Amino acid sequence: MAQITGREIALETLLLITRDGEYSHIALKNVLDKYQYLEKKERAFITRVVNGTLERMIEMDYILNQFSKVKTNKMKPVIRVILESSVYQMRYMDSVPDRAVCNEAVKMAVKKGFVNLKGFVNGVLRNISRHAEKIEYPDSDDTVRYISVKYSLPEWLVKEWLFVYDADTVAGIGEEFLKEKPLSIRCNTSRISEDRLEEMLKSEGVSVERDAEFSGAFYIAGYDYLAKLESFRKGYFYVQDISSMQVARWACPKDGDYIIDVCAAPGGKALHLAELLKGSGHVEARDLTEYKLELLRENIKKSGLSNIEAVQQDAAVFDIKSVCRADIVLADLPCSGLGVLGKKPDLKYKMTPQMQKELEELQKQILRTSERYVKPGGRLLYSTCTIHRPENEENTAWFLSEYPGYKLLREQQMLPGKSCGDGFYIAMLEKEKA
Repeated sequence: MAQITGREIALETLLLITRDGEYSHIALKNVLDKYQYLEKKERAFITRVVNGTLERMIEMDYILNQFSKVKTNKMKPVIRVILESSVYQMRYMDSVPDRAVCNEAVKMAVKKGFVNLKGFVNGVLRNISRHAEKIEYPDSDDTVRYISVKYSLPEWLVKEWLFVYDADTVAGIGEEFLKEKPLSIRCNTSRISEDRLEEMLKSEGVSVERDAEFSGAFYIAGYDYLAKLESFRKGYFYVQDISSMQVARWACPKDGDYIIDVCAAPGGKALHLAELLKGSGHVEARDLTEYKLELLRENIKKSGLSNIEAVQQDAAVFDIKSVCRADIVLADLPCSGLGVLGKKPDLKYKMTPQMQKELEELQKQILRTSERYVKPGGRLLYSTCTIHRPENEENTAWFLSEYPGYKLLREQQMLPGKSCGDGFYIAMLEKEKA
């Protein structure tokens, strides 16, 4: 039996995401875990093809539609993904010869049972390869269309952002999402010193760079996969974006504080808060499903921290036992995720304006519930990983109008390319003392 190739694995992963609705970061992790026997180079190739194709899918479709009589929205899902990923390799992976890309695409079409379409696949790709210099892009005067194609952002999303930001800012956000970046991690200082972690990572063959501003934050690259690193398996660090790390720093918990994180999984912010308590106080890391609870329990166990526990609780359902119990409530809420498209590029194709509106209402519902857990004089931190104003500043303004007993201490909208890390929003609100 022939061994499955890297291109076939990439195709199967892309189909899981684009056809079957799986989230890209989950699909890719599961596939790489399944094929751990592959060489590091092959695993890197699969990751690059999957993420790159998703990042630039609108651009790939735009190119294909110039050379194919059958438009991409009319193609069979398998054929469409074969062509999109092939054009991505031809345009953005110089180490892969066009001839090899075309040949492998035809082989995959045949293996998938589309023998009658092998000529079509071959013809379209070879035509693009021969006439690459004739590929046309939208005129820059057509701002929406130009930004949409150049940065592979849905037109409705470009229009939404242009309503708030100028064209250069929107283009800058799109450009930032397409940049390849190292992974940001946070040192678990309750288990290991920053210097020792840096030494250990380097001994494991990892490229390491410290963040100039945030202590305990590192950027790593050159590793095969995280589970292979002893430093990761032992819980010496967590994967966390720089912007996300700011939540616990803003909260600035005092010794003995009781903290409730109402939507905690996988637990990065809750664990950070528990660390800052230095063994005192207590953190309730809550989430809805058993799957998310398992993620929390696993990360808590690896952390070695004893002042944090995983609790199953629906954030939208009022818990009378928690009324006025917490010094700090963290509401890092479900959102459209439009600030993390550089890490989860499939979200821009899954999200819709209607889904955004539904999320806005869910956020309000959870905020109504969560504010009741805050002690007089305590703080409520509201955060999202989006740059969609109705989910951020507008929700905070709504909250302050509904709950005049709170005052806004601080808020910040972080934008990709203009701030350090992902697109992220934080508002810190304080409840008046009794």
